[in-house]
Amino acid sequence: MLYWAEGAKARHAIQFTNSDPRMLVLFRRFLVESLGIERERICLAINVYTGNGLTIDEIERHWLDLLDLPKSAARKHMINHMPTSSSGRAKNKLPYGVCTLRVHNSWMLQHIYGAIQEYGGFEEPAWLR
Repeated sequence: MLYWAEGAKARHAIQFTNSDPRMLVLFRRFLVESLGIERERICLAINVYTGNGLTIDEIERHWLDLLDLPKSAARKHMINHMPTSSSGRAKNKLPYGVCTLRVHNSWMLQHIYGAIQEYGGFEEPAWLR
């Protein structure tokens, strides 16, 4: 159900994006423990603002450690520089940014979509295209 609300509705990849560490830990556990996906197959990317006192390496290490993923899981990150017009208003709101977990596996994605439809009691043909 978490994926229904927070997951990307892609066709070939399971993709979950959030800033809440607990949600990401739960989803990573779901991938590994419920779906049997190897940790090494999970990719991680972050979207983060600079100027929060943390380096990109520190932020990446935070997510990798929290999610118990190897360094090889890290992919290209989106780094946003604080615009001068914001005057620092958004500073430190999300010091570790937003994290995306991705697994390229069409079969498992269809499994998730099927479970959501079963639990929800509806059909979504667009998810099958």
